[in-house]
Amino acid sequence: MAPTFIRPPRLAPGSRVAALSLSSGFVTEVMNRYHVGVRQVAQTFGWEVVPAPNALRGPDYLDAHPQARADDLHWALQNPDIDGMVSIIGGDDSVRLLPFLDPGLIRAHPKAFLGYSDSTITLMQFLRAGVMAYHGPSLLTDLAENGGIHPFVAQGIRRALVDAPAPFDLAPAPEWTQARQDWEDEALQEVLRPFEPGDGWMWLQGEQAAEGHLVGGCLEVLDMLNGTPGWPAPGLWDGAVLALETSEDVPPPAQVGYWLRNYAAQGILGRAAGLLLARPRSYTPDMVEDLYRWVRRVLAEAGRPDLPVVANVDFGHTSPQLTLPLGGRTRLDPAAGRVTVTP
Repeated sequence: MAPTFIRPPRLAPGSRVAALSLSSGFVTEVMNRYHVGVRQVAQTFGWEVVPAPNALRGPDYLDAHPQARADDLHWALQNPDIDGMVSIIGGDDSVRLLPFLDPGLIRAHPKAFLGYSDSTITLMQFLRAGVMAYHGPSLLTDLAENGGIHPFVAQGIRRALVDAPAPFDLAPAPEWTQARQDWEDEALQEVLRPFEPGDGWMWLQGEQAAEGHLVGGCLEVLDMLNGTPGWPAPGLWDGAVLALETSEDVPPPAQVGYWLRNYAAQGILGRAAGLLLARPRSYTPDMVEDLYRWVRRVLAEAGRPDLPVVANVDFGHTSPQLTLPLGGRTRLDPAAGRVTVTP
């Protein structure tokens, strides 16, 4: 039987959303950017963003006290005045929170949690607890985007977290960028980043439509999680549509292939319903083609040349990015070129 997930209450104008530093405490070095994110979220969605008790205590404190970061998540879950949660920024060590996290609190107090990158650790703990979670922007990235939140981002968040739950089709971004920003220079906050025209999706293989619940996140972070007590039990992967992305670390295409071979060895690829592959950050065109060859190669090795795979999807370490409701039903229809999700 496919796993089922609790849908957290929707967020609405007036909702109070806790800002969490579950990874890096870097935010204190770019507080102007933080305040921009808080302001733009209020302007666009009407939410009041409030920092968790330890969220702004700085990188040194949070690095030395992973339990304080876990305490912030528990505080937000149990606080009746908090309606949802958003990650301030990613990092590389939220796996250290696992000994301190209480999955029972996640299930007892289901609330929307939004984040990506290193937040993959926390997103997966929500799924393990049987609660949907939302792979999407963090406060310092797309929510504090120069010149305002991109309409593509705002639409994605509304569909996933705000509007009455109903199936909707994902769509390629009309434009995209991976241009770096100098967050420490306040004068640049209103300077728009250069965008390139959208280049659409790439359907790599598969002919038949398939459907399953959405599971995934950042491959590098999933690799850190693999083998720990926080790794999902096999049943969570059964019939899943995998949503996988890579970070600014730019892992070589062969490394992505090796990670996928691990998933094949675990039986994950054999039981999967489909695969969404994100636009890889900082890849050259040759690297992209090599990546696609590796994906097809590993799926063939796993006996899954039938698995529907759509690549170059706008989520993860690209901008603007979609918000994906992990745990939500997702249907891939290669013939129609459609991906439909139910938040």
